[in-house]
Amino acid sequence: MNIEVASYDPRWPLLFAAERDLLVAALPHLSLQVHHIGSTSVPKLAAKPIIDLLLEVDSLEKLDRAGPNLVELGYEVMGEFGIPRRRYFRKGLERRTHQLHAFQAGDSHVLRHLAFRDYLRAHPDVAAQYAALKLSLANSCSSMDDYCDGKDPFIQQHEALALRWAAIT
Repeated sequence: MNIEVASYDPRWPLLFAAERDLLVAALPHLSLQVHHIGSTSVPKLAAKPIIDLLLEVDSLEKLDRAGPNLVELGYEVMGEFGIPRRRYFRKGLERRTHQLHAFQAGDSHVLRHLAFRDYLRAHPDVAAQYAALKLSLANSCSSMDDYCDGKDPFIQQHEALALRWAAIT
């Protein structure tokens, strides 16, 4: 399996903004916030070229009922997909372009994702270490599971630091 990790692309924030606008228009009955998360949201960070969006909603039940609206935008509805209290959607069957992670506003997963993103943005040395790890894993791993498992210790360590950092900033 070929795992693609690309150099930072300055178009990624523009792709996020365009998708955010589509989501807001497609989900008019939901009170929501849409955040750009993941590696494509961190300037200069190498990443798999898939835009990750975090959707904070006032009601997961209303989001579940709005699933057909997301299907019309090309998303596949995946349910919790291994993370309790999440709704996960992916776009691009042959070549994934976007991943949407939705949580009830205020959920601890929202804080975790935003803290890690902001920590990497504020600590370019850590972001550079993360990029080097991802590039190395992309070249040495034969499966996406191995790639994710290889990143996990780094993510766990720095996510804990990010949560502490976010609490004092």
